[in-house]
Formats: sequence, C-alpha cells, structure tokens
Amino acid sequence: MAIPDIQPERYNEQLAQKRAYLESTFAPFNPPALEVFESPPSHYRQRCEFRIWHEGDDLFYAMFEVNPANPKEKQVVRLDQFAVASESINALMPRLREAFLKSDELRRRLFQVEFLTTLSGEALVTLIYHRPLGEAWEQEARALEAELGIMIIGRSRKQRLVLTRDHVWEQLTVDGRTLDYQQVENSFTQPNAHICQKMLGWAREVTAGRQKEDLVELYCGNGNFTIALADNFRRVLATEISRTSVASANVNLEANKVTNAYIARMSAEEFALALKGEKGGRRVAEMALDDYRFSTVLVDPPRAGLDEQSCQQISEYDQIVYISCNPATLAENLQVLGKTHRIERFALFDQFPFTDHCECGVWLTRSEIGQEGA
Repeated sequence: MAIPDIQPERYNEQLAQKRAYLESTFAPFNPPALEVFESPPSHYRQRCEFRIWHEGDDLFYAMFEVNPANPKEKQVVRLDQFAVASESINALMPRLREAFLKSDELRRRLFQVEFLTTLSGEALVTLIYHRPLGEAWEQEARALEAELGIMIIGRSRKQRLVLTRDHVWEQLTVDGRTLDYQQVENSFTQPNAHICQKMLGWAREVTAGRQKEDLVELYCGNGNFTIALADNFRRVLATEISRTSVASANVNLEANKVTNAYIARMSAEEFALALKGEKGGRRVAEMALDDYRFSTVLVDPPRAGLDEQSCQQISEYDQIVYISCNPATLAENLQVLGKTHRIERFALFDQFPFTDHCECGVWLTRSEIGQEGA
C-alpha cells in the first residue's frame, strides 16, 4: 500500500482526476451531472493505526510501502507526523512516543498503536502488545490517560483491558441537526467525518418527502444512515450481521431519540429469504414484515458490491440509494439495476484525498423502460 503523498496545493487537481474517472466509467448509463463533495485536503482521517518499530533504545511509528521493483519487499517508513490523520492524532503522536520512551512498562513488546478520534477532540488509543499485561502496565497506562486527557485500551493475546470505555462519541452536523454516534473501538466507522456529514446530507436530500412510506436498509453498520434518514420515512427496517455493530446501532437510536427504526441482526442474504417467506424463526417474526410499506432501499455494501441475486432483490423497490466504495463493482451492478431503474442523482464523495479510492453514490428511480448499460 502506498502512503498518500499529501499536497494540499494540488487538491483540486487530484479531485478533477477522480471526477473524470467517474464520469468516464458511468457515461454508458447516461447519469445526470456529477455532484462533487470535497474533503479537507489534509487531516481528514479520524482513525489510524501504526506499527511501532523498535531500533535499540529508540522506537517510532511506522507504516510499510511495497517496493515497486520487488512486490515481496516492504520498506519501513518512519512517521513522526501523518498529514492524513486528524489534528488530534498528530498532536498525540509525539506525546505518546515520549511516554513510551520514558517507560519500560509501556514500551516493552509494544507492537501497534490504534487511534480513534472525533471532530470534537475525543481520543481513544489502543495499545497492542506481544506480551501479557498486568497491574504495573495498568497503573502506568491510567496515569498516561490522565496526563494526556485520552482513553486507553490495552490489548494482547486473549486480553483486552478497557481502562475507561471502549468507544468515543462522535457528533455530526447534518441539515443543521447534531447527531450523536457511539463509535466502538475495532469496529467499522466512516473514517472521514467531514465527508460523512456531506454524504448523510445528500442521502437525506434525495429521500426527502417520503413520510408515508418505509425504508429498508442493508449493511447498516452502527446506524450511520439509519439515524440520519429516519425522519424522512414512516418507519425504517435496517439489517446488519455484526453483533457489535447492531448493539451500537441500538445505542445510537436511543441517543438520538429515534423511535421509528428497528435493527435486525441478519445478513442481506437471510433478509432476502425472509422477504420471500422462505425463512422463519424468532428474528424474522420480530421484524413483523407484513406491517411495512417499503418504497426505498439503501445499500452501502463492501467493496465486492452486490451479487446478481441481491441486485434482483433491490430492483423490486421503486427507489434505490446505493453508496459505493468501489465504482467498478457499482458499474457492474448497474448492468442489472439499469434494466429497471435510471440514475436520478450521481455524487462523488472524496473520502480519501490523494489516493485512488473513490466513494460515490447514486439515487435510482424505477423507469418504465429501463436503461441498458453498455
């Protein structure tokens, strides 16, 4: 993996390249004009992880770059600061390193450091070791928590010591409202909070005016979209397979006083069977599927996109909001979805500046004569 070369003065240039790539990739589907949502050109990631590299009495944060001449060879790159990471992470990096250098208990067999921060400045730091952690480590780690105003978790094999709590509370501003999100250590959250706010605002805009209809959401994670979109609909049914994410989503529903959404712990494949009446059981009964009037589906799938069966499933809804972290698989899925739906809105969310990564979104509506992808 290449470490991003952050050059803020060239931000518009790199964004133009992504724009051109998306416009070219999706041209066969005749989309409307691309809406482009910019990121801060640096300090945009609220979470990062670094290896800790030990050299004699010294240690430092490290990442690895593959040698282009020999893909099997990795080069250690020392990082004293990291322009990709939030300002909070950059402020903590030297102070933590200094604490490690001063304390044999904190540094011994320290393997990796993971940061999870918020826009408001909360910071949770996970220290991962190749040794068991005991009372001496906990005592010094608690003192470090107090000194730096952070929260610390210690991890080693079969050990997880949570000193204060295992999550941060992120506050996102969407359509003038403040939404509160519990973000749990070692679980997926949107890394670029600035872009996440814009993405949620866009999704609210394209789904506005459907208070008499219901939304079904697949791959809902910790309820990121669920909470932002709930008041656009009569009811929301969201599904997620991760037990940790479902628990966090329910906490987030309560924190935001959302009462018209239900989170089901179920895979997208299982849910498809439940909708067809081919899957029963307690979890299916609790969903009370007959009570819903679904008009809209939101999907935010993994990089692999949706399989053909899932595409056929979501094509049964009048409205589709598809958030994609991989334009190539979205384009493949549109070969199927384009037979029944047309693209009404098309957006680029620049989650990761100065990388090849493109996050995009499409809003699809049912067309009487579907458009065929080329």
